[in-house]
Amino acid sequence: MSDRREERLTLLREALVNEGTLHLRDAATLCGVSEMTIRRDLHTCSQSISLIGGRLIKVSPQASAYDLIEQQALGYPAKYRLCQRALSFIDEGDTLFIDCGSTLLPLLGFLARFKALTVVTYALNVATSVAKLPNVRLIVLGGLYYPASQSFGGERLAEQIRGLGINKALITAAGIDDDQGVSCFHFHEVAPKKAAIATAEKRILLADTRKMGVVRPAYFATLGDFDVLVTDDEQVSKRFEAGLASMPDIAITWP
Repeated sequence: MSDRREERLTLLREALVNEGTLHLRDAATLCGVSEMTIRRDLHTCSQSISLIGGRLIKVSPQASAYDLIEQQALGYPAKYRLCQRALSFIDEGDTLFIDCGSTLLPLLGFLARFKALTVVTYALNVATSVAKLPNVRLIVLGGLYYPASQSFGGERLAEQIRGLGINKALITAAGIDDDQGVSCFHFHEVAPKKAAIATAEKRILLADTRKMGVVRPAYFATLGDFDVLVTDDEQVSKRFEAGLASMPDIAITWP
């Protein structure tokens, strides 16, 4: 890395400590270079600064492993609000693909109010909760079981999903980054997530602000692959909206 580039990055890190976020054009002005130069600089420090919706933000430290039990306790109020908002996109008679992880668990209790739903999932914890709901038909996709995420994986999952008529896919992510897309911890989740995104009539991404500016090992989509982004912070939503101005079909919402 050149000395000048390191000087610019140091300046940007200091600015982010004070400001929290920084618009790309302001970052370029601050450093006396073009916006393209700033973009190139950021590619060298993806572990500390990320570009989201045309704004620079400080990246949270990456967790080395995923533990579902631990994740369930993190940010529960935000996840609850996300699920409340996601409920407005569900209609009577829908067939829903419900992703694995902890973000969508609060949603399952809300489904009891519907008279006729079908839920498709590859997550054991989701299936266990849905099985208790009298008016919800459950389709469980099987394969090799992965205890860390309480989900199944295998070559046939994607084929099974593509053979179903799915109205809405509710997808979760562990990381969202402008340049490196939407990602998760586990590679066995990539195939079912991609198949659900490709098959569903409406694709809904739910992520709280802890996931923004974060990159996880397993990439599975771009923001442009989704019709709706549900997040828990209005300012983050506005930054995404600015960055997605060229994608008018995407609805960005928060609780």
